[in-house]
Amino acid sequence: MSTLALSWPALPFANDALETPAMADFAPPADEDLVAATLGGDEDAFAELVRRHRRRVFGTAARFARDDHQLDDIAQDVFVRAFRHLGKFRGDAPFGHWLARITVSACYDFLRKERRIREQVSLDAHDFDTRDVNIDAALAAGGARELLEFAMRRLTAEERLIITLAELEERPMREIAALTGWSESKVKVRAFRARQNLKKILEASHEQ
Repeated sequence: MSTLALSWPALPFANDALETPAMADFAPPADEDLVAATLGGDEDAFAELVRRHRRRVFGTAARFARDDHQLDDIAQDVFVRAFRHLGKFRGDAPFGHWLARITVSACYDFLRKERRIREQVSLDAHDFDTRDVNIDAALAAGGARELLEFAMRRLTAEERLIITLAELEERPMREIAALTGWSESKVKVRAFRARQNLKKILEASHEQ
């Protein structure tokens, strides 16, 4: 893993690399081959892995980020983690599955950090803004999406993660268990509790 200790390549987020006619004559290398090449010191191989999988990473991260800056931060974190821990990829599952677990973990950590930051802000300074702007305006405009986002931000990081994966992305319990490392029974219990808490928050919002 020493070959990865020096630096990691710039992420090719801006534009996809164009395939030349010469490249079209050859079958593209498998992800596992690119992993091996990266471990051997070929940074271009890792850049290709980023190019192949960035759309899926961004798609998942977009469920949790509120703006492009946060989205870029999460994606950057995902690929930095992947690069640093590439030697732990065993190849017993597709690289995309391994990367998906890292993505979910990064999103979970982002939610926990964001919640800690919010809790450090004085409630007195934001109490009226939260009620007047987020709830009343959303209800008046019939903004179901805004109301849902308001409620989601009041869930714990764990609850928000499970609601996003189970309800918004409609992933099966078994897949969520594989992504989070939790047992399937624990996923079901946490999903049930998260749904109940979200329902209470939404009901309380309508009553105000």
